[in-house]
Amino acid sequence: MKETDIPAVHVIEELSFFNPWSDATFRGEVQNRGISFPAVIIHEPDQRVAGYIIYWHIRDEVQINNMALHPDFRGLGIGEAVLTVILKEVRGKGATFVTLEVRPSNTPAVSLYWKLGFKVLGTRKGYYSNPVEDAYVMGLALGG
Repeated sequence: MKETDIPAVHVIEELSFFNPWSDATFRGEVQNRGISFPAVIIHEPDQRVAGYIIYWHIRDEVQINNMALHPDFRGLGIGEAVLTVILKEVRGKGATFVTLEVRPSNTPAVSLYWKLGFKVLGTRKGYYSNPVEDAYVMGLALGG
C-alpha cells in the first residue's frame, strides 16, 4: 500500500465497516513500515484496488488489524487466497502465532477464519461501537 492508494482503500473501508478508519490512520500504517505491513489487492484487468490487509509483525507474533474487500470482489475466494499467502509468508519470517478481532455477527469473516484454522480465544466485551458488539479474539498457532 502506498499513500496514493489511500483514497481507494478508504472507499472500501467505508463500504465495509460501521466505524471506518480515517485517512490519517491509514497514512500512519503506511509510514510505520517497521512493524506495519499494509498491502493492497489489485484487480489486474483494470488495476483497481479490490481490497487491502494491514497486519503488524512483531518478533514471532502477527496481529491482523484490518482487512476488507470491495463488495464487487467478495465471495470470490480472494480473502482466503490473500490470507493463505500472508500466513505462509509470516510463517517463513518466523511468526508462530497470529491474532485478530472480529465481530461475531460478521459471519463470512468468522467462517473464513475458522476454515483457515483460527480458534476463538476469548471475547472483548463491548469492543465495537455503532452498534455496540463484543469482539471475538481469534488466534492461530502457525507451528514450526
